[in-house]
Amino acid sequence: MAETLRSTTVSTKCQRIAELACHRPPLRLTTLAHHIDVDWLYEAHARTRKDGAAGIDGQSAAEYAQDLTSNLTTLLTRAKAGNYQAPPVRRTYIPKGNGEMRPLGIPTFEDKVLQRAVTMVLEAVYEQDFYDCSYGFRPGRSAHQAIQALWQGTMKMGRCWVIDLDIRKFFDRLDHRLLREMISQRIGDGVLLRLIGKWLQAGVMEESQRWVPESGTPQGGVISPLLANVYLHHVLDAWFHEQVQPRCRGRSMLVRYADDAVMCFANEEDARRVLEVLPKRFGRFGLELHPTKTRLVDFAPKRRFQPKAIKDKEGQLPDTFTFLGFTHYWGRSRRGCFVVKRKTASDRLSGSLKKFRQWCRRHRHDPVSVQRFHLAKKLQGHYAYYGITGNGRSLHLFYEQAKRAWLTWLSRRSQKARLRWEQFCRLLDRYPLPPPRVVHSIYLTKRIQRSRSRMR
Repeated sequence: MAETLRSTTVSTKCQRIAELACHRPPLRLTTLAHHIDVDWLYEAHARTRKDGAAGIDGQSAAEYAQDLTSNLTTLLTRAKAGNYQAPPVRRTYIPKGNGEMRPLGIPTFEDKVLQRAVTMVLEAVYEQDFYDCSYGFRPGRSAHQAIQALWQGTMKMGRCWVIDLDIRKFFDRLDHRLLREMISQRIGDGVLLRLIGKWLQAGVMEESQRWVPESGTPQGGVISPLLANVYLHHVLDAWFHEQVQPRCRGRSMLVRYADDAVMCFANEEDARRVLEVLPKRFGRFGLELHPTKTRLVDFAPKRRFQPKAIKDKEGQLPDTFTFLGFTHYWGRSRRGCFVVKRKTASDRLSGSLKKFRQWCRRHRHDPVSVQRFHLAKKLQGHYAYYGITGNGRSLHLFYEQAKRAWLTWLSRRSQKARLRWEQFCRLLDRYPLPPPRVVHSIYLTKRIQRSRSRMR
């Protein structure tokens, strides 16, 4: 009961902040920190993941919750009085799809709670300013909504020219000074600005050595996605809607998810003019576009026979582009009409299969029932993201390759008796793997929208 009442109180405060920000968009909001109280921190603690890795202090979420009320009260006092010292984040690395390693910052759990509390305040303000073209790390928005918006826009345009944007090491090159100036245009509360400045200067702890980067925000911090959205809102979104679109001769569209963005233009000249000024625009804010991954695509249906196209250095055809793990291309529907289709990007498909095979190899001696349980979870997770309308062939390919990978490593449990395909089929009857499934269907979405319109 107390948690429900606390959540309702925080929700009411967020609504008040949003109404104030919505009614007075040009003004700086100077009194926001008073909304953060113990109840607010309780809600921030409830929204913080409890299964994450520990920071440099080694304190887990369970240990912090043993004396939660006292810890949150002390944290609030230090934050309001300016005595809070942001601890450096623990640096670790995770593999990327292209074989490189992505740096990841892990704050302490207490720091995560305070970052979540400040993020809740800033979200209430900036959700009134952000454009609809932005989908990354925003409440009520997802990657599939961005993919759906891009599909609808390209279908309406027909032939269009697509600028496939790729920002080189965006989270490492985000300029601290410019970010503070951008936030100060909207936020004038000294407590919040001081906390953001401390997080930007907290530094990184790597192999017992602390160093403070002059730019960038560690990936993994709770507040980092919001700061990135604020930065790109000024650099790209507002510039596109306020300066680019009014000067375009034809229709144009921008879809952005975090630092992945795609621009679509109905007029080729508009696209080439924007592509020419994009490096200068990003250079003003300390950012750099990837010279080979950023490209202009003539995205049009091919009505005549075309010779086999040659892929570029990134493995993409000249009339296709990839966004959020899906390769977009023109193809014919079952009725023979040209439509925009999406399929799993080749690097994502091969990377997922590689991880699947590695798991089968490491756990080949586990009981078959245990293997089946975990493999089913992996397949369902793959379908949950890549299971969209028109991607059935890639889903089926992943399913078949996954079965063969399981068969391969089950056969290597013993050198004496190899598992044959007939035996493996009988094993699948007893321990079946989930078949491919379209989770995000455009037809189901249309039926739901129709039913809702009828109810109104």
